[in-house]
Amino acid sequence: MQTRNVFMQLAKLASLAIAVLLMASCASKPDIKSDYDRSVDFSQYKTYGFFNPMGIENPNYSSIYGSIFREAISREMESRGYVQSNNPDLLINVSGRLQEKTRVTTTSDPYMSGGYYGYRRGAYGAWGGYGYGTQTHVSQYTEGTVNVDMVDRNQKRMVWEGVAVGRVNEKRTNEEMRTNINNGIKEMFAGYPFRAGQ
Repeated sequence: MQTRNVFMQLAKLASLAIAVLLMASCASKPDIKSDYDRSVDFSQYKTYGFFNPMGIENPNYSSIYGSIFREAISREMESRGYVQSNNPDLLINVSGRLQEKTRVTTTSDPYMSGGYYGYRRGAYGAWGGYGYGTQTHVSQYTEGTVNVDMVDRNQKRMVWEGVAVGRVNEKRTNEEMRTNINNGIKEMFAGYPFRAGQ
C-alpha cells in the first residue's frame, strides 16, 4: 500500500513537470491572453520579485523550467524599467495545470453519400439525426494551462494575469522548450501596457 502512495506522488510530480512545459511543448500554438485590473494605478509600481517557491516549483525537486520562466519574465519586466528587489512592489507567480479532454467530431462519410451504401442513389435521404452517412471520431488529449499572476504585495491582490492554454506535446528538445517559453512570455507581456513608475 505504501508503494502505491509513492507511485501516486511520483505521478503527481510528473504531471506538474509536464504542465510547466505547456508553452514550451504545445502541439500547436497556445492561445495566449492577458488582462489587468483597471482600478489599479500601475504608476505606483517600480520593483518586482517572485513567489518562493512559485506554483510550478515543488520543494521536493528542482526544475530548470522555473529558472527559464524567471529569466523570461525578468527580461520583460526590466525592459519596462522595473528593478528586481527583495522588498518588491509586485510579486510574480507562475502556475500550471493539466486537464484531460475529449474531442468528438462528426464528418460526412464519402462512401455513404447519396444513400445508405448508395442504394438510395440520392433519390431520398433519411431524417435528421439518422446517423448513416456520417462518421464520428473521438480523440483524447491533454490540455495544459499556464498562469502568470502579478500581485500587489502590500494589498495581496492580483493586478495582472497572463494565461496560455494549449495541447501538451512532450516531444521537444530542451532548446526548443527554452525558445518557446521565451516567445510565449514575450507574447503574454505584449498585453502588459505599463512601465515602471509611469
